[in-house]
Amino acid sequence: MQLPRVHQILFGGDYNPEQWPEESWAEDMRLFHEAHVTELTVNVFSWALLQPSEEVYDFSRLDKIMDLAEANGMKVILATSTAAQPAWMSTRFPETNRTDAWGRRHKFGGRQNICPTSEVFRTYAFRLAGKLAERYGRRSCLAAWHISNEYGGYCYCDHCQEAYRRWLRQRYGTLEELNRAWNTSFWGHTYYDWDEIVLPDMLSEEFDYMGNPGMRRTNVQGNSLDFRRFSTDQIIALYEGEAAQIRQHSAAPITTNLMYNFNDFDLSRLAKHMDFISWDNYPRYGGHIADTALWHDVCRGLGGGSSFCLMEQTPGVTNWHLYCRLKRPGVMRLWSYQAVAHGADTVLFFQMKRSIGECEKYHSALIDHVGTDNTRVFREMTALGGELEKLGSTLLEAKSTARAAILLDFESWWGTQLSAGPSVLINYLEELQTWYRFFFTAHIPVDILTAEDAVRGVDSSKYRLLIAPMLYMSRPGMDEAIRTYVREGGRFVTSYFSGYVDENDLVLPGGYPGKWKDFLGVWVEESDALPPELSGRMTYKGETYPCHILCDLMHPVEDGTEALAVYQSDFYAGMPAVTRHPFGKGEAYYVGTRSDARFYQQFLGELCRGCGISPLAEAPEDVEVDCRRNAEGTFLFFLNHAEEERSVTAPADGTDLLTGRPLRKGETFTMKPADVVILREQA
Repeated sequence: MQLPRVHQILFGGDYNPEQWPEESWAEDMRLFHEAHVTELTVNVFSWALLQPSEEVYDFSRLDKIMDLAEANGMKVILATSTAAQPAWMSTRFPETNRTDAWGRRHKFGGRQNICPTSEVFRTYAFRLAGKLAERYGRRSCLAAWHISNEYGGYCYCDHCQEAYRRWLRQRYGTLEELNRAWNTSFWGHTYYDWDEIVLPDMLSEEFDYMGNPGMRRTNVQGNSLDFRRFSTDQIIALYEGEAAQIRQHSAAPITTNLMYNFNDFDLSRLAKHMDFISWDNYPRYGGHIADTALWHDVCRGLGGGSSFCLMEQTPGVTNWHLYCRLKRPGVMRLWSYQAVAHGADTVLFFQMKRSIGECEKYHSALIDHVGTDNTRVFREMTALGGELEKLGSTLLEAKSTARAAILLDFESWWGTQLSAGPSVLINYLEELQTWYRFFFTAHIPVDILTAEDAVRGVDSSKYRLLIAPMLYMSRPGMDEAIRTYVREGGRFVTSYFSGYVDENDLVLPGGYPGKWKDFLGVWVEESDALPPELSGRMTYKGETYPCHILCDLMHPVEDGTEALAVYQSDFYAGMPAVTRHPFGKGEAYYVGTRSDARFYQQFLGELCRGCGISPLAEAPEDVEVDCRRNAEGTFLFFLNHAEEERSVTAPADGTDLLTGRPLRKGETFTMKPADVVILREQA
């Protein structure tokens, strides 16, 4: 990432001084300096203040805010404010408001309440971005631009429908090709005119399948998939429209903030247009800490392995969760360093000062409603800011050392969500998390690659192990790219419901998994869906493990295919559950069910050892271990997520960056709950 004129990990976050009297700003700055704040994200929701009417712009207040930041030595990430349009726009141009899936046009209120195809909205949004860039684009305090805020949601208005039809014409050329791709001969859905195509909303395609609210399925799945692709393109057009205006006046890098576990849009495509990746981290109560680590790695992967920006997290309590639990002492620091351990070059928060009104007034901030430095959160933030200041540039642009990779495909995620069967329990994200958690608890670094990375080809000398959980959709070129990876010596692992369909969700004939049968060495005849109250059994290396969700009934199609695990229950007892197939210089593995953590520890542990991939250190499962490397050296991060002390063995000679304590290889050191150690290996 490497933001210009930045020489340490940026520390700060969203600041909304326009919500407060100007005479309070000086005290804010004093408290920011006390807490070692170096960055302010401003202007995120100020469009109504900047443009009180169609032709009138007023930048006087933002001028003062920028002057204030500059005078106090703060770096600024300047937002364009376009995530919430002003009331006059919604009132005079109601077509700029979003229409929901039930066909209801929204009125003014909320945010991301926009129709992305609205030319009126685009005109005003792009114009505002240009005016901001012209006015502030050369400011010395400017670190980066922040377009919109947390893009999300779809619009189903008539304008979007017309734009969608044009998009489909461009994609398919003819109705004959569209009918083929969407398989519209099923249920008599053939189209004879482009105007017959309607958006897949709750009044047409995306109804509750057969009246069952648990089945999130669609009628013409090609329509629903393409609508998501189209919506992604509209968001990219919004982003690029603002970015183009900014680039005319400013050289500062441009980003927008992505969200946790989010797939309304194909983020791998949006990411290509971002100068660096940013995301907002708000883990929900009861989640696995590995799931946050996964999304850090996803964002690093979306940026091609470059550092990313942690744009938002909460200093203390998040106010919109079902259970708004406080961050326990030390956890804010722990989670901040977790982001750095995975590649973040910023530690930013929402928010710097707590609002006194509206829906986020109880969301925590550096400066609480009491308005002083006498709070636990302020003291913890100040201590963290001081540590980051001392670290300086040491950890900037540090890269991953992973030899294993996991594939993430947003379109397969869509396809499995939309599929009518084989089970409502099929969950792409949970499958991804299941496999990722092995690497997290085993202290083995892993990179996240996208489907496009896979199609371009994965280097088997860099990544000895490639895992593609539930890679449902086999895009053009993907089978040959994976085939080449295995042939050249890679080890490829995939799971049930993989390789079944093409990019249009049409089943690839010849038996599942379609074009992958040769290098996987199996074909799947049937799949038994297990309801949640039932589980099957399989044996692997003499141990019995449970089977959940699906049990694929598969047969070898190539000589040399080995059944590593076999089912022990139901009429398919004795059939393969997990297979291994040598292919070229490599091997391909198929896991036909979901099992428990014990199985993945055993199975993937053996695979990693066979690939020469070793854990970074000896440590308990709830002590996270990560490794980063840059010109300054190699850094091992140890983060104790347990509520008790844990003992760790140092894997190398080095010094803890945070305490200056020397550690010797093989030495055991104790970590308190929420403790962090960053071991700089001795050169």
